[in-house]
Amino acid sequence: MRKDRILVIGANGQIGTVLTAALREHYGNNNVIASDIRANNDDNSPFELLNILDGERLSEIVKTKKITQIYHLAAILSASGEKNPRKTWDINMNGLFNVLDVAKDHAIDKVFFPSSIAVFGKTTPKYDTPQHTILDATTIYGISKDAGESWCQYYFLKHGVDVRSLRFPGVISYQSMPGGGTTDYAVDIFHKAVQGQNFECFLEKDTMLPMIYMPDTIRATCELMDAPAEKIKIRTSYNLAAMSFTPQEIADEIKQHIPNFKISYKPDFRQAIADSWTATIDDSEARKDWGWKEAFDISKMTKDMIIQLGKKYQKKQMI
Repeated sequence: MRKDRILVIGANGQIGTVLTAALREHYGNNNVIASDIRANNDDNSPFELLNILDGERLSEIVKTKKITQIYHLAAILSASGEKNPRKTWDINMNGLFNVLDVAKDHAIDKVFFPSSIAVFGKTTPKYDTPQHTILDATTIYGISKDAGESWCQYYFLKHGVDVRSLRFPGVISYQSMPGGGTTDYAVDIFHKAVQGQNFECFLEKDTMLPMIYMPDTIRATCELMDAPAEKIKIRTSYNLAAMSFTPQEIADEIKQHIPNFKISYKPDFRQAIADSWTATIDDSEARKDWGWKEAFDISKMTKDMIIQLGKKYQKKQMI
């Protein structure tokens, strides 16, 4: 058996930073190579500069580092993507092609590709959105993820590339700042609350969206990748769910811990994006095929976010 050697592309991002740390804990620090378009000088762990559009550089890293698995997280997110659609398409799609081609040419064991609820649109069933349904993306981010799912399935069927994917809901995390996504209000709101500030939300108070806490995000990713290949029945992307809530509901949860917290609402262009997305997800296929089950609901997540961010800001004040 080959020794597992992991490459994380987009390792400096919201999910990438946490996933890289989790993978290093599992596989060993030197067996997980982080990569991104900008250097990360936090420690002496293995790191490679990589522009995902540079296929030759990617191939060089895979070959010299003897990579066996790739986690491809590099992408421009929904709200940021609308500001430059062609650049978003270029990075999100051509970057994926480079990963899929390298995986095919170098016989990579497994590839992870994150999809998103952004693949859904206004004609998708809004509640209990099924695994197999209408994909009607209205953002360039969602369009690229929709196309990416099909290309992943194509490379699996035509070339035998073991690509695995999850349709992530909005990811909530204390480890990193918001990264340009429509669901990122649910991260920023905690930072404001813990610092004793009021929060102006860019979505309406009753806008319900699916969310997931970062520990569940990482665990779902690792469980999917660790599952035997015969258990992976969906080769586009699995629906994934943990909780769904509105800005008003999360604000009410926060007020149970921080009673003086106040929220106001000033919807912007992101409201139209959120309105096109689903509200609740049916992820029964993931639960059936490889045993997915969330650990955090809105109450447990809120309590932990406030505790963890409180520690973070207290530490900053002491420095």
